[in-house]
This record gives sequence, C-alpha cells and structure tokens, in this order.
Amino acid sequence: MESDIHLENTRFGKLQEYLREFVYGGIDGAVTTFAVVAGGYGANLDPGILIILGFANLLADGFSMSVGAYLSAKSERDNFDKHEKIEYWEIENLPEIEREEIADIYREKGFKGELLDKIVDHICSDKDLWVAEMMKDELGMMRDSKSPFKIGLATFISFLLVGFIPLMVYLWDFFFPIQINTFLWTSILTTLAFLIVGWLKSIVNQTSAARSITETVALGVLAAVVAFYVGDILEQFFT
Repeated sequence: MESDIHLENTRFGKLQEYLREFVYGGIDGAVTTFAVVAGGYGANLDPGILIILGFANLLADGFSMSVGAYLSAKSERDNFDKHEKIEYWEIENLPEIEREEIADIYREKGFKGELLDKIVDHICSDKDLWVAEMMKDELGMMRDSKSPFKIGLATFISFLLVGFIPLMVYLWDFFFPIQINTFLWTSILTTLAFLIVGWLKSIVNQTSAARSITETVALGVLAAVVAFYVGDILEQFFT
C-alpha cells in the first residue's frame, strides 16, 4: 500500500510541480467566467454584450490572478533569500553561537554524547549544509524550487483555457447561429470542466476524487446561481 502511494507520487511528480497553479487558476477562471455568463443570462443581456463582458472578465481577472500568484511566490523567495543571507552572516561572524544552536536542535531530536558531537561536526564542516539546517530546523523555511514566473504563467494559461469554456457556445452561436439553448449547453460544458478540474485537484491534494469533484462542481453551481439571480433582480430595477 505504502509503495503504491510513493509510486503514484513519483508518477505525477513532474506534472504536480505546476499542476497546483493550473488547477486553481482553472477553477477560478471557470467559476468567475461562468458567473458572468449566468449573471448576463439572468439579466437578459444581448449575447454580444455577454461575450464582451465574458472576455473582459477572462483577460482582466486572469491577468490579475497570475500577477498575484507571481508576486506572492516572488515575495516568499525574496524573504527566504533575506533570511538565508542572515544565516550565512551569522555562521561567519557568530560561529560558536550557531554551532550551539545546531547542537540544541539535534539534542531535542534525541541525539546526545559522541554521536551528537559527530553530527554537529559534520554539519558545521559544510557552510551550505549548515545554513540549510538552520533555515529548515530553526526558521522552518525551505526554498521553493518553482519559478515565480512559471507559477504566474501556469495560472494565467489555465485561467484562460478553462475560463474560455463558458464562452465557447455563445461565441460559436454568434458566428455560426445554431438553434439550441446556449445557456443550457454552456452549463453542461462548464460542469464537465468542473468535473475534470475537480479530479485534477484530487491528484494535487491526494484526496478523494469524489469529494474534490463534488466540492468543485458545487462551488461553480453556487456562484452561477447567485450571479443569475443578482442579474435577474438588477435587470428589473435598471431596465
């Protein structure tokens, strides 16, 4: 059982590196764009206006979310770099104090006597290892290997790709008119998108697929229902 779990983690290891950003960007893109479509439908907006509002939301919100993801990741990296420089300065200028801190850390882990001394000597013989241990065990900080730019890019791309789905039917009907209930088919396609993204979310979080899918679909439907009735109510006031 344990080996199966580790195999599963390894299998998705490379994919998972930016899958989290893709999943949550996709969820946000689908939810917000579908909410705009539902609100416009509830307000009986012209399909052309609805498409304009949908794309405006898609691009503006997608850019905003990706910039936020980039800045958040960059801020965390900058904070890590700042504390890492401080630790390097401390082991250069306060080596005895820092050495004693390493000893305290491993003493709390249950090491003592000659073995403790050997561990401390080994760690303190390598400045990079020494700093890494201080960052991890003293400050509880570890460097994120992911690029802030790629985090923002993955978020933006997923927001656009998944967020475009609620607009597909309306866009097709605008250029190639078809006799179907556009909102119904939009709802069906968007629900399918929620199902897929919810399943991917279960992979990212290593949780139940059924629960993750249910949560994602419920969130999307709730947002759409709220937007629909808000649009319907406001349409009665302002038209």
